[in-house]
Amino acid sequence: MTAIQYFWRHPLAEQVREEGREQGRAEAKAEMVLRVLEWRGIPVLDEIRERVETCTDLDQLETWARRAVHATDATELFTME
Repeated sequence: MTAIQYFWRHPLAEQVREEGREQGRAEAKAEMVLRVLEWRGIPVLDEIRERVETCTDLDQLETWARRAVHATDATELFTME
């Protein structure tokens, strides 16, 4: 029992948990970007869907989410200024 408790407090275990939380946040933001486009009736090509779903940069996903609100085409996620 002691070894298990130690593991959960170990810095490596905390790092793994933080990476999992970060990945979860990225997945949620990517899903929101795609959902906004879907709600707006904008078709999303497989290449665009893959690019959004594989992105792990939270700032980039936030930018794409803002762009998705105003885009008229899914490609504008990557080209709007």
